[in-house]
Amino acid sequence: MSGRFFNQVAVVTGGSTGIGFAIAQALLAEGAKRVYLTGRSAASLDNAVATLGERAVAVVSDVSRQADLDALKTLVQQRDGQLDMVFANAGICEKNPVGETSEASYYTMFDINVKGVFFTVQTLLPLLKDGAAIVLTASICSSNGMEGLSLYNASKAAVRSFARTWANELKGRKIRSNVLSPGFTRTPLMDNGLKMDETQIQALTEHVSAIVPLGYMASPDEIATSALFLASNDARYVNGVELMVDGGLSQI
Repeated sequence: MSGRFFNQVAVVTGGSTGIGFAIAQALLAEGAKRVYLTGRSAASLDNAVATLGERAVAVVSDVSRQADLDALKTLVQQRDGQLDMVFANAGICEKNPVGETSEASYYTMFDINVKGVFFTVQTLLPLLKDGAAIVLTASICSSNGMEGLSLYNASKAAVRSFARTWANELKGRKIRSNVLSPGFTRTPLMDNGLKMDETQIQALTEHVSAIVPLGYMASPDEIATSALFLASNDARYVNGVELMVDGGLSQI
């Protein structure tokens, strides 16, 4: 590895599994001094840290709760003082067919996927160094109308919008804000959020192989490499963009 993140400190929300875990693992492999992982499951976080090692710090934290975000900020401030980057990655994906969606489902989706992203960044902003990087995880669903996912699609469109505004609003501090929008990726969201069984996942895998130009579904590691690019000095003149990491699906 290149050591692009030597001695740097990062927060990765939703970092215990899937894309967030892959981002954290890649950061540490590239020399990060410390990576704070957040999530709602202590067991999942403990498993992640057992794999990642002592430079990973598990923080049980719900991004939809301001008190949890304040506690995260205090911990980072006491231990490291400042941050080089924030990956606002935590999110959920659940089906909500129109006509069958409860008000509670709406609030849950937007509290985590939209409110959670906004207040994660706002809370940690005072700790970010000038010239730091913010990477928001959205989805290719931010710009399409995938059936049965109207709340998820809309929440990710809001995340994409945040990056545009923050790229402008934080220009005085030279803090870059970009969006990572994965395509079909095999993560626990399929099992835990979308409640897909193995037969359904296999059928989706075959469907993805047929419609994606590169011919397969991504792994979290393949998405993480693009996240690290956006946070790195390699992307020092990249600001406010949405990087579609989808094997070419959104381009055809």
